[in-house]
Amino acid sequence: MHDIYGFTVEALADRLVGAGFKKFNATQVFEWIYQKKVAAFSDMTNLSKDLRAHLESAYAMTPLAVKREQIASDGTRKFLFVLDDCLAVETVLMVQDYGMSVCVSSQVGCSMGCSFCASGLLAKIRDLTAGELVAQIVMIERLAGISVTHVVVMGTGEPFDNYDNVIEFIKIVNHPKGLAIGQRHITVSTCGIVPRILQYADEPIRSNLAISLHASNDELRSRIMKINRAYPMKDVIEACRVYFEKTGRRVTFEYILLSGVNDAVEQADELSDRIRGLNAYVNLIPYNHVKEFHYARTDMERAMKFYDRLVKRGINAVLRKEQGGDIDAACGQLRMKADQCER
Repeated sequence: MHDIYGFTVEALADRLVGAGFKKFNATQVFEWIYQKKVAAFSDMTNLSKDLRAHLESAYAMTPLAVKREQIASDGTRKFLFVLDDCLAVETVLMVQDYGMSVCVSSQVGCSMGCSFCASGLLAKIRDLTAGELVAQIVMIERLAGISVTHVVVMGTGEPFDNYDNVIEFIKIVNHPKGLAIGQRHITVSTCGIVPRILQYADEPIRSNLAISLHASNDELRSRIMKINRAYPMKDVIEACRVYFEKTGRRVTFEYILLSGVNDAVEQADELSDRIRGLNAYVNLIPYNHVKEFHYARTDMERAMKFYDRLVKRGINAVLRKEQGGDIDAACGQLRMKADQCER
């Protein structure tokens, strides 16, 4: 049985035509799922009985089960979703001034090994399918009774290590008959897999690209992010330059401030020298505590000095507002979950 959420409207149309139905039926199914938000094929009342019977026999609409929900003091909500194989992932709903934003996970576990991130405490077990990515949003809309307006692929996993499924996911949620989330409201974050950044630049997709940089030089970045040993900073930054030249889209550099590690004003100078001339900005992120790691959060005075130094040297920067820290739902705190077989 196939996961209905894993198909683009074009791919579903091809399958339905092959089964003897009409191409436009795929658009009808999309409208029922993503706009009218039904949870059963039997509710798709303008479809023929034969088509509804076919959908029920060939496709599933229950790829995720909610195991737990936590609500933070700031209104952030974290969901633990159980997959069909009894593994589980965490997904976060954030209430923003500009709308409802969901942070989705792209893998069960993560093998990138960033030394400050809870997502990598357990190595990747498997990629999430495009349908499992889409279903995280569908389930949150259903459970919270809201319409998601923004998506960030920044949860557990490295999105560009699951490239094909992430691209299919973007196509489905962006489609006007799908969730109709604008490309500029979709952000994909990568720790810097250079070949995929270059491939992404050639996609007909113009969603946002964020790079997890977190250091001002190769020596430090290789120490805290092992991906830098394969793709050093100069290669990552050059790939970002190519990405901008091909797409015209600004790049975001994510930079978690770690006390005494990467937060000195001299490192702000080094960082600004490296990225000057790029159409980019730096998103400074307060470190969120992970009990297994020794890192500490930069205090606000030191963080503001770092921020001010970047701005004075001509770098666009912002100090991110923390959300969901009291339920371990903030940046760097999401984890892979296993042994969650109760659905």
